Amino acid sequence: MRRLGPILAGLFIAIWLFGLLAMLGVSLLSGALTLSFYTLYTAAAICGWVASNLYNLRRRTLPPGVRPRLFLLYAVGPAGLVILLRSLASKAAQEAAPYVWLYALVVYAVFFLVPVLTRPKNRPRPPRIGEK
Repeated sequence: MRRLGPILAGLFIAIWLFGLLAMLGVSLLSGALTLSFYTLYTAAAICGWVASNLYNLRRRTLPPGVRPRLFLLYAVGPAGLVILLRSLASKAAQEAAPYVWLYALVVYAVFFLVPVLTRPKNRPRPPRIGEK
């Protein structure tokens, strides 16, 4: 579990770089994915919800000094996947709706922040099977 952070950081950096290169037109994969708005927003919601719950799960076991870095990793990293999915759409679809990527990031942010901000405080650890 200690190596999960650097692995995720490397994966998210690669996703962000590829997504930004595709948005700039350097990537040859533009138009490789036909993705409707509904599917993109659903992917953004799922990424935000999963990332926030993984952050909440991991933050309990870490010292307070590491938590801001972990928050940054889980808040910004998976958002690159939303950018990447949008950049793989065809040029015509991107020009027809230029702000869809921004709306998808807002959906991601809402689904990320709600579980983080509403997590219960001082909740006792649930008992494990076979524990008294």
